[in-house]
Amino acid sequence: MGIQRRQWLKLAAAACAAAWLGMAGPVATAQAQEKVTVFAAASLKNALDDIAAAWTKESGKETAISYAASSALAKQIESGAPADIFVSADLDWMDYVAKKNLIKADTRKNLLGNRIVLVAGKDKAEPVEIKKGFDLAKLLGDGRLAMGAVDSVPAGKYGKEALESLGVWSSVEKKVAGAESVRAALLLVSRGEAPYGIVYQTDAAADKEVKIVGTFPEDSHKPIIYPIALLAESKNPDAASLLDYIKSDKATPFFEKQGFTVLK
Repeated sequence: MGIQRRQWLKLAAAACAAAWLGMAGPVATAQAQEKVTVFAAASLKNALDDIAAAWTKESGKETAISYAASSALAKQIESGAPADIFVSADLDWMDYVAKKNLIKADTRKNLLGNRIVLVAGKDKAEPVEIKKGFDLAKLLGDGRLAMGAVDSVPAGKYGKEALESLGVWSSVEKKVAGAESVRAALLLVSRGEAPYGIVYQTDAAADKEVKIVGTFPEDSHKPIIYPIALLAESKNPDAASLLDYIKSDKATPFFEKQGFTVLK
């Protein structure tokens, strides 16, 4: 009986080992098919959602995209947040993570261009001539000017620079409602909580509750450039494929539909 018991225990152990090995394959496969994580500027949401869906349909791979202000995303990357791709709404925040060796430098590319515009609620959208010394303070009255936080959010930084260049900033500085992202600023206007806002033209196109009433001269601020790069800590084998897809001609129609300029 002792010998039979030992033989039974050996068989049971072998069966357990076989079962564990059988499970190990699917687990490894699941890990290999982990979603590609993208950290992207909030203004990219509509275009990147469509691009990610097209890539998934073509490749069978999946994405997880986190949208926020470029400043917030850069700080999260610096703090070790796991991600594979970063798309910033300006060069400054990409430079910030690059200087800390947090991107794969040879994958970096200037991807898109954009414009900043003045928006108002669709029912109060009278055209505004944006020029040197235009009276934005009078337009605002007792209301607030919605824009991204001017010390960190790229759209806010561009907006402040433009207003300074046009000699208007000092008259509206105390009326600014700084938001955590350009989409949050857009929402203040869309909801009627602010009469005017400064956002990207692509954001204005994404919200039917607002209208563009004026476009800021391109020479009133630095060129608006969206760079993209793989992150240094990325281990996902599918990340490079998604990056190439976003850079490719296949993605161009999705960006242009939202009003972006695709940089070649």
